[in-house]
Amino acid sequence: MSDTPRALGAPVVRREGRDKVTGAARYAAERTGPGRLYGWIVPATVASGRVTAVRTADALADPGVRTVLTHENAPRLAEPDDPVLRVLQDDRVPHRGWPVALVVADSIESARAGAAAVQVEYDTHGHDVVLTGDHPGLYTPDEANGGHPGLRERGDAMRAFEAAPVRIDSVYRLHGLHNHPMEPHASTASWDDGHLTVHDSSQGSTAVRDSLSKAFGLDSGEITVVSEHVGGGFGSKGTPRPQVVLAVMASLHTGLPVQLALPRRHMAAIVGHRAPTVQRVRLGSDRDGVLSSVTHEIVTHTSRIKEFVEQAAVPARVMYASPHSRTEHRVVALDVPSPSWMRAPGEASGMYALESAMDELACALGIDPVELRLRNEPRTEPDSGRRFSSRNLAACLREGARRFGWSSRDPEPAVREEGAWLLGTGVASATYPVLVAPSAASAHAAPDGSYRIGVNATDIGTGARTVLAQIAASALATPVENVTTDIGRSDLPAGSVAGGSSGTASWGSAVHKAATELRDRLATHTGPLPPEGITVTADTREETAQESPYARHAFGAHFAEVAVDSVTGEIRVRRLLGVYAAGRILNSRTARSQFIGGMVMGLGMALTEGSGMDPVFGDFTESDLASYHVPSCADVPDIQAHWIDEDDPHLNPMGSKGIGEIGIVGTAAAIGNAVRHATGARLRELPLTPDKVLPYLP
Repeated sequence: MSDTPRALGAPVVRREGRDKVTGAARYAAERTGPGRLYGWIVPATVASGRVTAVRTADALADPGVRTVLTHENAPRLAEPDDPVLRVLQDDRVPHRGWPVALVVADSIESARAGAAAVQVEYDTHGHDVVLTGDHPGLYTPDEANGGHPGLRERGDAMRAFEAAPVRIDSVYRLHGLHNHPMEPHASTASWDDGHLTVHDSSQGSTAVRDSLSKAFGLDSGEITVVSEHVGGGFGSKGTPRPQVVLAVMASLHTGLPVQLALPRRHMAAIVGHRAPTVQRVRLGSDRDGVLSSVTHEIVTHTSRIKEFVEQAAVPARVMYASPHSRTEHRVVALDVPSPSWMRAPGEASGMYALESAMDELACALGIDPVELRLRNEPRTEPDSGRRFSSRNLAACLREGARRFGWSSRDPEPAVREEGAWLLGTGVASATYPVLVAPSAASAHAAPDGSYRIGVNATDIGTGARTVLAQIAASALATPVENVTTDIGRSDLPAGSVAGGSSGTASWGSAVHKAATELRDRLATHTGPLPPEGITVTADTREETAQESPYARHAFGAHFAEVAVDSVTGEIRVRRLLGVYAAGRILNSRTARSQFIGGMVMGLGMALTEGSGMDPVFGDFTESDLASYHVPSCADVPDIQAHWIDEDDPHLNPMGSKGIGEIGIVGTAAAIGNAVRHATGARLRELPLTPDKVLPYLP
C-alpha cells in the first residue's frame, strides 16, 4: 500500500535502514582508495605546560611512517572560528589529551605504533582540574550558552524565600558526562586539482566547510564536506572537531588522502563533554504548595581555551509560576578539556535539580507530586511574560498518571517490598525550547513524475531522510515513494546543524517552502515538462529572522518505577513511561524511537554514567566504555513513549516541535524521585551507584 500525502505522521519506514544493516551505508572512516594514509594523534600527557621537545626519530624509523606533524612543521592556520581547532600551532598544552603531534603512516597499525614511539618533553605548570562549589575563581558570565543572560532576577527571591512557610534548600551534584556516539569522530581528507573533499562524521557539513574555509584560507567553493551517514553525535559532532583539521593538515602536507579516526579513549579529551555542575535550588511556598520563590544557582567549569557555560538554570525561568525568581550561572576556568554540547544541554542537568527539588517540596507538604506541579502552572512564560504558543504539560502529567497507574500509589516511602527489593515510583516534568535556524532547499520535478529534494541536512540516526520526504510529499500531493531526498553534502542548499532538536523544523520548513513553490509552478505549467525538469530553490532566512511573539516549548512528563536491592544497593528500573506534547508528530515510528532513545540516555545519566577528573594526573578517569557505563536494553525491560495531539499554529508549516532531546530531560529526576520513594532516602548526587545507596539502606 502506498504512503500517500495524508501519511504525514504515519510510521513510514526509514529509507536508509536496509543500507545500514547490510553495510551499504558508508561512514567517514570507510572511505578507501589508492594512496590512503592514516593518522594517529599523540596526546599530551600533562595537564598544563609547554612542549619543549618532540623526538620523532624512533617513529620515523618505522618504514610505514611517512611523517610526524608537530607545532614546528604543521601547516599554519588562520585564526579558526573555534579555538579548539587551533591544533599544532604552538607549544602550549592547555589540558591533558591535547594533540601535540600527529603520526601519518601507510596503515593504522603503523600510525598507532609510531605515535607510541614519539617522545615528548614538557615544561609543566601546576594544574587545577577539580570543580568545587566555592572555588575562588568563580565568576558570573554575561551570558550562558544560547545567549541566555548569566543572571536573571524577578522580584526579591531571597526575601520571599525567608518569608515562605515551607522551604526547600538543597544542593545537587552531577559529574561530567560524555556523549559516546556509536561511531567515533572520524574524517577523511583528500585534494584533487586544488579542491578539498572531506568525509566527516559531523552533525553539519556546512559548518565544517565554513570552518575549514576560514582556517585554511580557502574559498568555500573549493571545499566539499560530506556527512552522508553519521552514527550518532548527541551534540559532540555539532561543531567541527580537531580531527577534521588534523586530517586536512596531513593531506595538505603529504599530498595524499589521509584518514583520521579517534580511538574512543581519546574522545573524552578532544570532542567535548557535559560539564559537571553543583546546583543549589531553593523553593519557597505556602502550605498549599503554591510557589512564592524559586532560586536556582549553577556552578560549573569551562576550559582555559574558551568559555562554555552550560545553561542549566534556564529551565527554571520557564517551568513554574512564581512572583519571585533568581537564576544564576557561575563558572570557573580550569585546566580541563573544553566542555561542549551534549543532548539537551542545560535542560538535562538543570531539570534534574529543579524536578528533584519539586519532589522534595511535595514530600515536605504531603501533596501528591503530580498535583503540586499542576498547582504551579503559569499562565505565561514566567521569565518573559510572553504567552505560550501551546503548553500542554498538565495534559502530559494527567495522561501519564493514567497510563502509569499513579492513582494507586501509596505515597509513604519505603513501604513496598518484594523479597529483598524495595519498590518505588517517581515523576518529573520535562521541557525543551522550540528552536529553528535558517535553511535552504531545492525541489525538482522530473518528466517521469518523480521528485527530488535537496537540502544539506544531516541524518545522525533520526530518520531525517524519511521525514523530509514525507514533508515534501505532503506539499506536492504525491505518494512519498515518488520523492527522493539528497542530504549530507555541503554543495547542496545550505541546511542548519542537526542539533538543538531543530533539524526537522529548520530543514522541513525550507523543504515545505520549496515543494509548495514547485507545486504552484507546476500548476501553471502547460504541456510536458522539459527534459531537464523544473527546479525551485527556496530559503527561510526571512521567516526565521522574525522573532516570535510567543514562548515556544515542548513539554513532557516522565514516570518511573524502580526496585532497589536492600542488600547490594543495586537499582533496577522496572518501568519508564514518557508522555509528550511536541506539536504535530511527523513520523510516529521514528518519533517513538527518538523519545525512547532519550529516555534510555536519561536512565544512564541517573544510574550508570559519570566521569570525574583525576586531581593528580588531570584527566578524566572514565575514558572508555569499560569504565564509562552506558545503559543497554536489559537495563529497562518496560519503556513506553506516548504523546498527545497538539495543534500549534505558531511554529512552522508542519506544526512540529523538536523531539530528539526532550526524552532525556526529566528521566533522571523521575528515577531519583522513585529511589527516594523506594528507600526513604534522598540522594542528591548522580549517578546513583550502589556505593552511594548502601549507607542509607537498613
